[in-house]
Amino acid sequence: MNTHTLYIILLLSVVSVFAQKKQQYPFQDSNIEVEKRIDNLLSLMTLEEKVAVLSTNPSVPRLGVMGTTHVEGLHGLAFGGPGEWGGKGKEPIPTTTFPQAYGLGETWDVDLIQKVAEVEGYEARYIFQKYHRGGLVIRAPNADIARDPRWGRTEESYGEDAFFNGTMTIAFIKGLQGNHPKYWQSASLMKHFLANSNEDGRTYTSSDFDERLWREYYALPFQMGVVEGGSRGYMAAYNKVNGIPAMVHPMLKDITQKEWGQNGIICTDGGAFKLLLSDHKYYADAYLGAAAVVKAGINQFLDDYKEGVNGAIVKGYLIEKDIDQVIRGNFRVMIKLGMLDALDKNPYAKIGTGKDTIDPWKTDAHKKIALEATQKSIVLLKNDLQLLPFQKNKLKTIAVIGARADEVLLDWYSGTPPYMVTPLQGIKNKLGTNVEILYAKNNADGKATTIAKKADVAIVIVGNHPVCNAGWADCPMPSEGKEAVDRQSLTLEQEDLIKITYQANPNTVVALISSFPYAINWTQEHVPAIVHMAQNSQETGTALADVLFGDYNPAGRLTQTWVKDITDLPDLLDYNIRNGRTYMYFQGKPLYAFGHGLSYTSFVYNSITTNKNTLEKDKDITVSVSVTNTGKRDGEEVVQLYVKSMDSAIHRPIKALKTFQRVSLKAGETKIVPLILKAKNLEYWNVNKQQFELEKGQIELQVGGASDAIFLTKGITIKI
Repeated sequence: MNTHTLYIILLLSVVSVFAQKKQQYPFQDSNIEVEKRIDNLLSLMTLEEKVAVLSTNPSVPRLGVMGTTHVEGLHGLAFGGPGEWGGKGKEPIPTTTFPQAYGLGETWDVDLIQKVAEVEGYEARYIFQKYHRGGLVIRAPNADIARDPRWGRTEESYGEDAFFNGTMTIAFIKGLQGNHPKYWQSASLMKHFLANSNEDGRTYTSSDFDERLWREYYALPFQMGVVEGGSRGYMAAYNKVNGIPAMVHPMLKDITQKEWGQNGIICTDGGAFKLLLSDHKYYADAYLGAAAVVKAGINQFLDDYKEGVNGAIVKGYLIEKDIDQVIRGNFRVMIKLGMLDALDKNPYAKIGTGKDTIDPWKTDAHKKIALEATQKSIVLLKNDLQLLPFQKNKLKTIAVIGARADEVLLDWYSGTPPYMVTPLQGIKNKLGTNVEILYAKNNADGKATTIAKKADVAIVIVGNHPVCNAGWADCPMPSEGKEAVDRQSLTLEQEDLIKITYQANPNTVVALISSFPYAINWTQEHVPAIVHMAQNSQETGTALADVLFGDYNPAGRLTQTWVKDITDLPDLLDYNIRNGRTYMYFQGKPLYAFGHGLSYTSFVYNSITTNKNTLEKDKDITVSVSVTNTGKRDGEEVVQLYVKSMDSAIHRPIKALKTFQRVSLKAGETKIVPLILKAKNLEYWNVNKQQFELEKGQIELQVGGASDAIFLTKGITIKI
């Protein structure tokens, strides 16, 4: 029976229950306390039904309970795309498609990230309620940290900084779930807990690090997502954490539930239960494994589990009470989604139910947000000689070169966009018939060289293929990576095409459209202008053309350290970031620093003041930064505040990002940018006391436009 048929059967069952006798059971009464509703529901369920709701669909047809399953949505709801997320062999449903999460991170715009997620959550509701497909539990955001650019799934992460990722995670969760006091628009299920940032060997390797890194770095985005964002769902990772498979690790209960208050869904990754036995070889049989998984707090399996769970019950490894305890979390989420309530109680239940409802991905409002997100994600890496922006009225001929110029590539977790604008098409749309546009995929028969020589300027568009243009777990190009495959190189194979083009025409601009950093040292040294953007957006070409021709002033910023050479990185499986990893501990000079990004205008940082000179536990201070746009164009600056500990008794980072704000300034305008620095964000994990603690002493506030572009500093005192 397929998902659509099951949905219809369950829907008719629910409608029948409410039609025959409203509030037939106490659990259907939305005025009763949530835990009492669940008590009643569990008392009515058979053991077989309880085992059944350990799947991703906690429905109980006999009682008229229609649950909802999972969907993917890292950068737009996935209902098609390379992964066929709409169902194998089924007609995909288009959805608004944004830049990859890596690109969304490069916007450094918290409000925008929330709007993007609002669009996604709305479309999930719409499809679920109008087309009766999909689900409302969205596997997003990815709160993992991109600690190493070789990680194959770097594209899914917001960046390398825990505080930054946590801030973006909070925004995305709030967008998905909405702001209603009682109900959620959709449910955010974060992934992958914990320290899941190597693909090669991920099903058996162990991510090893000390307790401080656990608390202060790897777990921090997830903690922020639960405590501040309100997520009540996450996926346990494939890997071990300090020798224990994540799906049976005591951290699930002891920390996320008991300390953070995570009381919803905790699921395995796809096929992870089987891998617990076959790859981790952690239990002697499936019955012991199933019992351990449930007792660890897992309440949803993403693979075949019934034989293992039922066998564990028969052998006495599990009792009904164990099942009751974990599946409560599934029903807490279902209640927040309104799945156990009458439809008229939940305002989100109206989405997609009107007779004349327009598919939201067709609306100008959703298209506008997709374009805005793509524009804001573009990073100007270099702009010597002010080659950019191009002046349309001074150009007669343009050469556009590269296979990536005439395609928009979708990654594994993408949906199917309602339309796609390639870079070449975006440039054509921008210039019309006033400028001759020459195009070459490569230099076969000397074509790239020929058209570059003929043109006033050349634009070379290069980058990775998000699914490697190959089968699962296969990436023929060493510099490419994806899920199940880590990168073996940081060298851009297409850099020779850049060299050939530049040799033919020094007025060359490179657009690097990629899911992760490249060590483009030659390009940085020679080519006058470079921009970076992530893959996947339906508005890729429009946004890129807007930036290249000056209709949008770029202000994206990097969220990862771009090293010059692969030898600048520790071993991929070294999870101790203090060994020279990320901007916080890297001692060398990067190709591009964390936070780097240029503009078509210029900014001057005038002064820094604080409303007090001391900071105490549970308090905050306001840091006011005066910034002036000294150029001739309106633009945006990302004001970044880092903290350096001056006299700490413990090992601290070189500096650490603690707050930031993307701010727009008109040409010649000065603004006072308020940045709130919270004491809790300065705390470290005291291993002996088993608690976060504020350390007294002196810290230096560092403010600027990047981690290596600090323009103002001020010392303050931490009191305890």
